[in-house]
Amino acid sequence: MALGQKLMMRQSQSLVMTPQLLQAIKLLQLSTTELQAFVETELERNPLLERDSRDDEGPIAPDAGPMEPARAEATPGDWASEDMPADRATLERETGTSFENAFPDEAVVTQDGPQAESAYWNLSGGSGRGPSLDDDDPNLEAYIAAGNTLHEHLASQLGCCDTDDLTRLIAGQIIDQIDQTGYLLESLESLAERLGVPLRRCEIALEVVHGFSPTGVGARNLAECLRLQLRERDRLDPAMDAFISHLDLLAKREFAALRRACGVDEDDLADMIAEIRRLDPKPGLIFGSSMIDAIVPDVHVRPASDGGWQVELNSDALPRVVANRSFYARVSRNPDKAARSFVDEHWTNANWIVRSLEQRARTILKVATEIVRQQDAFFTYGVAHLRPLNLKIIADAVQLHESTISRVTANKYMATPRGLFEMKYFFSTAIAASDGGASVSAEAVRFRIKQLIDAEEAQSILSDDAIVDKLREMGIDIARRTVAKYREGLGIASSSIRRREKLAAMPRAKAG
Repeated sequence: MALGQKLMMRQSQSLVMTPQLLQAIKLLQLSTTELQAFVETELERNPLLERDSRDDEGPIAPDAGPMEPARAEATPGDWASEDMPADRATLERETGTSFENAFPDEAVVTQDGPQAESAYWNLSGGSGRGPSLDDDDPNLEAYIAAGNTLHEHLASQLGCCDTDDLTRLIAGQIIDQIDQTGYLLESLESLAERLGVPLRRCEIALEVVHGFSPTGVGARNLAECLRLQLRERDRLDPAMDAFISHLDLLAKREFAALRRACGVDEDDLADMIAEIRRLDPKPGLIFGSSMIDAIVPDVHVRPASDGGWQVELNSDALPRVVANRSFYARVSRNPDKAARSFVDEHWTNANWIVRSLEQRARTILKVATEIVRQQDAFFTYGVAHLRPLNLKIIADAVQLHESTISRVTANKYMATPRGLFEMKYFFSTAIAASDGGASVSAEAVRFRIKQLIDAEEAQSILSDDAIVDKLREMGIDIARRTVAKYREGLGIASSSIRRREKLAAMPRAKAG
């Protein structure tokens, strides 16, 4: 078979992912917080991109320095008149007041020089010209104490602990193995083998750590954590110790077996359960807390005057930037070729960012408007009337690709009269109707299951099969395993556990 070369023409279609297209896709799927961080980075990096302040207040005039204080007209005999004696002896004789401590021998000197040279004097030690952002003035934020971590808090207590060096070394290793919830991750046997020390020395070091605050830190399991807290409150009696040893019965709501194990009656058991609920099962989390950004809605939905719904973008969440055309016109005249290339590149990037942000806002508004139109019954009547909805329905309605709809609805939130919802909340699978009618969304079925369980009595707890029958009476055809999956997803216990819990709460409720 002979091999040869030849030319062929072939027609094909392909999608070229330009950097600008990649940037537009990236901006489309960013949340509000991530978008603001991206814009801040671009504002610092691109000199041709600036904030759009056309709707803001006018620019503040530059500071012209401290204004001279107005001088009042001195009246005859006024204490502020210019003919007031300047020497100390005459002043004390005429006013009858001693100024012994009013004029110290040493001149008061501020950071910028003598006090007399400044028009104003402040107690902060600054320049005397009022508030300033100069580096010479003190930065109050630098004096704000940073929050300690759990490990730093425990290490500081270990440094003040009166113990021998070996115990302090082992305790330091134990602290390093404590997670953010306050529990010890490594076993003492493994720690002793790793450090090459007797197991008893590790137990002594662990007892030292158990004496640190917060109480319960360094525990190896939940039972030990609760015991440490009860011992500190002097509540670890034999009955409570037996209660802690049978936490599995408490989790299963087997209160009768738990009463027999502890040797107490119903009232004492209820008091013990209340005591346990006041304890902290994860004591280390008080040091692991961090600032959580509040959710900023991207879209507002409000009732319209014609009975419909008005959908509008949240203008406060949209970063407003523009490409500075006048600055570009000035700097583009630079004869240096490298400088012109730098300016042209950043000018193109600035324009693409502005266009991408505008396209992102239009796409979000278009998709949100179609979601509100599709789920009009939800906004009017509630969750029970939420319709089944998928990405394809919205994509066909707004003539966009399903992947674009997925990016638009990711990490985007909608503020409605019924609360704040993520846009993906309105997309739900369909559950068939038992009578052959319109299908129901899975979210509406979850809502109905929760309603049925909340309304049940202690003597008539609904099993999963009974819930299936109730839903079929409502026209919803659903399998038992699906009901069990939805119930577990809602965090609702099984019927047997709910029955034991409600029966145990009945005498307590009557006594109250």
